[in-house]
Amino acid sequence: MQEQTLERGLKNRHVQLIAIGGAIGTGLFLGAGKSIHLAGPSILFAYLITGIICFLIMRALGELLLSNLNYHSFVDFVKDYLGNMAAFVTGWTYWFCWISIAMADLTAVGLYTQYWFPEVPQWMPGLIALVVLLVMNLATVKLFGEMEFWFALIKVIAILGLIVIGLFMIIKGFSTSSGPSSFANLWSHGGMFPNGINGFLLSFQMVVFAFVGIELVGLTAGETKDPEKVIPKAINNIPIRILIFYIGALIVIMSIYPWSAIVPTESPFVQVFAVIGIAAAAGIVNFVVLTSAASACNSAIFSTSRMVFSLAKEKNAPVPFTKLTAGKVPSNALFFSTIVILISVVLNYVMPEGVFTLITSVSTVCFLFIWGITVICHLKYRKTRPDLAAVNKFKLPLFPFSNYLILVFLAFILVVLALAEDTRVALFVTPVWFILLVAIYKMRKPNADQINHGSVADNKSVS
Repeated sequence: MQEQTLERGLKNRHVQLIAIGGAIGTGLFLGAGKSIHLAGPSILFAYLITGIICFLIMRALGELLLSNLNYHSFVDFVKDYLGNMAAFVTGWTYWFCWISIAMADLTAVGLYTQYWFPEVPQWMPGLIALVVLLVMNLATVKLFGEMEFWFALIKVIAILGLIVIGLFMIIKGFSTSSGPSSFANLWSHGGMFPNGINGFLLSFQMVVFAFVGIELVGLTAGETKDPEKVIPKAINNIPIRILIFYIGALIVIMSIYPWSAIVPTESPFVQVFAVIGIAAAAGIVNFVVLTSAASACNSAIFSTSRMVFSLAKEKNAPVPFTKLTAGKVPSNALFFSTIVILISVVLNYVMPEGVFTLITSVSTVCFLFIWGITVICHLKYRKTRPDLAAVNKFKLPLFPFSNYLILVFLAFILVVLALAEDTRVALFVTPVWFILLVAIYKMRKPNADQINHGSVADNKSVS
């Protein structure tokens, strides 16, 4: 029987917009006010530093994926370079990361919808959104790409609109309640570090969370037409996108309003659109964050189903999850992930809000683990497969210095998480997840490793 494989149905424009969407989180629209309040203008440096690190992580991921076109996700190369248990733990951890994000965003869909329809129960919009996204994901991977294309386009238009309008206001010296708009507002209200180094350091937790999901473009490698051309282009454009969409938008916001005049509990986008007389400013931003939440849930359905599919192919999940539809979509894996995400609809009745904060904090720590594993695999790949590295045209710059720089940064973020009370708990809870996964792996059949033992040699021979 011929092995079923995923369809390479994602076009270049799909992957480019998925890359943009992955680099623009809801945190920019809603969380930027809190971040600015915490760090002041120094938040720009936090985004720049984190953006550089994320770009290097993506270059390492891209080099690994393109070293063997039979890799459909990072679980495949984790298995090759770190073993089957590491692949099992990494795959299910990434699955959990996106499941928790989907649960939080599905709840957010309900909250954002209530802005217009307060009488609608909070669980109902989330349920409707989940069913629609499932049906569209079941069709073809092209439809997923099309949805993400338009979701990302809405975010791009909103940010570019803010930047263009903002630059016009700054050039004209448009007056607000806090004085004239000017780039001088960036440094004339307490300097670039008005809250000192402490505020700057604490801002990294929110900044890193804003970049969570940037690695999704790597997961599209197995379903991308001409991955050797498309993936490098998407990854290499990340720095430009970070400069424009994050740093550009924040420079404009803090030039229109001094950082101290930005209300931390409100979206700074609402403040800027409202001050120029757009009455529907709050509604516009609400629509953008609603589509952003739907986009995150859509990405979660896609990524978790592909992860379960990859795990099942390596016998690290039930074999029925390898089943593909006529449209080359892993239907059983899709249904499984969607049913787990559906739990959030039920939990909206019984679960306190604090539990969701805990889940997303644990998810952030798990994402740091995923990024770290990717970089460690890259080190192992360069050491053990110099033949592949020699012919790979898409290399991580400044190897191995870049690898160690990334690992030091990820360790630094863990220290930052330990400093804040609301995220410190996640550092104690997350090890329980890893212990549970290792225990489950150990309880599986003793011959599980033997079943998969030959695949390393197989993959290498194909390379």
